[in-house]
Amino acid sequence: MKRYGALLTGLIISIITLAQDKPAYILYNAKGKKISYRKMLHTIEKKDVLFIGEFHNNPISHWMELEVTKDCGKSRQLVLGAEMFEQDNQDALNLYLAGKISGKGLDSMARLWKNYPTDYAPLVEYAKENKLAFAASNVPRRYAALVARGGFDALDTVPVKEKAWMAPLPIAYDSTLPGYKNMLGMIPGHSGSNLPKAQALKDATMAHFISQYYKPGSLFIHYNGSYHSENYEGIVWYLTQQRPELKYATITTVSQKDIHTLLAENKGKADFIICVDEDMTTTY
Repeated sequence: MKRYGALLTGLIISIITLAQDKPAYILYNAKGKKISYRKMLHTIEKKDVLFIGEFHNNPISHWMELEVTKDCGKSRQLVLGAEMFEQDNQDALNLYLAGKISGKGLDSMARLWKNYPTDYAPLVEYAKENKLAFAASNVPRRYAALVARGGFDALDTVPVKEKAWMAPLPIAYDSTLPGYKNMLGMIPGHSGSNLPKAQALKDATMAHFISQYYKPGSLFIHYNGSYHSENYEGIVWYLTQQRPELKYATITTVSQKDIHTLLAENKGKADFIICVDEDMTTTY
């Protein structure tokens, strides 16, 4: 028996060693220094608003979102919100959280992303089980598309009632922000000049509803694509204009071939950086 026990112990040690030699991700701080999950959590728990910037199809991003949420929920009252839910679907989301419609009913009433069952349903279920508010923070996509085609002036055609689903007009817009400037190069031609404006509408709207749903003393955790909060721009820029008194933290996701040293280009993108192996399996 002792022999088998020794063999089992050796096997476990070998597995642990292999896992340590080939990690799926490594956490870094903004300066590119490796940091423990516990230390990151200790810092986050002292904040008012946390942005978790994900790669939409990355399982590490989604797993980390859920783990951070559950762990923060042990010591803080939470409010949740997500880019993946548009404001005109807030009523449907509220009905589901209150147990008044089924998951099938939510799927019928709301425009759920195709990876909702695997990647976002766990967050919604956590909110439901713990009776947490969950903000559908994004602007309805048809209005972002409207701005992408015709600029901010196109929003003048939106009915007054439906303007309640977006940030108050006119939308403040700083075209010199690096994130928006970089978007101009994505689509050449005149039509491309409106692309960052559509992004700004989304960012401003998400900031607006985070502010609306934030409860003093709570920790608001917002889930969004990494580009919406990287470099403290996007949603973070808009929200800090509105609520400079709040304390913020950001997490982002990056992908590298070698995750053992954070590339210079990825430093400073957020307070905490999830560096994921570029060979990581995607969820879609």
